[in-house]
Amino acid sequence: MDIATLLGLFGGLAVIVSSIFLGGSVSTFVNIPSMVVVIGGTFMVTLCQISLAQFFGSFKVTLRAFMHKSVPPETLIEEAIGLATTARKEGILALEGAEIADPFLESGIKLCIDGHSTEIVNAMLSKDINLELQRQAIGVQMFKSIAEAAPAMGMIGTLIGLVQMLANMDDPKSIGPAMAVALLTTLYGAVIANAVALPIAAKLKAISGDERLNKLLILESVSGIQDGVNPRILQQLLTTYLPESKREAALNAGK
Repeated sequence: MDIATLLGLFGGLAVIVSSIFLGGSVSTFVNIPSMVVVIGGTFMVTLCQISLAQFFGSFKVTLRAFMHKSVPPETLIEEAIGLATTARKEGILALEGAEIADPFLESGIKLCIDGHSTEIVNAMLSKDINLELQRQAIGVQMFKSIAEAAPAMGMIGTLIGLVQMLANMDDPKSIGPAMAVALLTTLYGAVIANAVALPIAAKLKAISGDERLNKLLILESVSGIQDGVNPRILQQLLTTYLPESKREAALNAGK
């Protein structure tokens, strides 16, 4: 579980809720029609932009923001070098019974064991990477769409409230409460966009970037193992995927 996501998301919402409690009556900030306009309108506008299956599938992707745990590239490099050493000494078939922690690396090694050419293996793994990144991009885009639609629906709700208020100005005492209700939709839209949708979209994009880097590293590893590249040379190649500050430590770890 990603503690940073939980802490950041719920901590931000807690700050907002706390300020409401400390500032006065909580019931003042609760208005069902305003919620219906902002939440319902936001989801409907977002649904127009993607298919129904993609819409519901994106919420499954959302769990990655809370549950995903990235594998350090150093761990993947260490595992790949171990497999490369075995394959170079005993042949690629010696990896058939090897325990491989990463599923994508395991899939690539199995393709090699099955005797597929380097071109076929690279093509299949590359397609897998592209399709997975495409699915993740849909989830990121949905939350960006929510972030764009929520403030707009909030403004629409505010305008509706102002029109209703101006149409009933016979009682001056009702103008203040009516104005407060009209502004609530803007508040709801801003909270949904800036405290929920945008942070989740950014987190999912960061996770997708990490996974892309790891899978490209694995693709390079599988190619090197299949081609019989010297493990030491392969290690130097794979460490280029690491930040420069970590490369020397990774190379020394393999000695």
